[in-house]
Amino acid sequence: MPIKAFLFDLDGVIVDTAVYHYQAWKRLANELGFDISEEFNERLKGVSRTESLDIILAHGGLTLPDEEKLELASQKNNWYLDLVSRMTAEDILPGVATFFSQVRKAGLQTALGSVSKNAPLILERIGMSAVFDAVIDGNKISKGKPDPEVFTKGAAELEVRPAECVVFEDAVAGVEAGKRGGMFVVGLGSPEVLTQADLVAPSLDVLTVDEVLAKANARP
Repeated sequence: MPIKAFLFDLDGVIVDTAVYHYQAWKRLANELGFDISEEFNERLKGVSRTESLDIILAHGGLTLPDEEKLELASQKNNWYLDLVSRMTAEDILPGVATFFSQVRKAGLQTALGSVSKNAPLILERIGMSAVFDAVIDGNKISKGKPDPEVFTKGAAELEVRPAECVVFEDAVAGVEAGKRGGMFVVGLGSPEVLTQADLVAPSLDVLTVDEVLAKANARP
């Protein structure tokens, strides 16, 4: 079944806001009396805000009522938004513009599949709002990755079948979501980490659309 659409995660694929998430979560942890490392922060990639908070609280040995957890998640998001509101087109990762140019020339549809509720704001700040035919973000889904909902909804909005889609992801949970959704998955990062991906590359900077299509269309 020929590929008709490319579905992209946002963080670590189009831009890298992981550092902003880390700074905001670290600030929150510090105010609660403990610390988190950059290595620990890797566990939060592709995970929803509420799930991330639960992981952090468990790390700090804290159990809090839901009402207080909501307040903390909101506070972290405000700190994060303050940081991302300063983003510009210069924050787009290397190779993204060239790759998207190839995507359009190939006549492929595109969708964003991000669990972040701030995805539309980030796209606006970096000037990529008009690039996607569909945007599925945290406001449109009820389940975070590794549940495939964010990608299956993207395929549905584009009116294509999951088997006609390629997913681009940098997180283990995102790769799993794409595979569970029945899609060909390109992992951006380390092959030792993204073991479930069908194809792995360091970044979009070293990939061509023709190469991805050749691999995806050649699968059994």
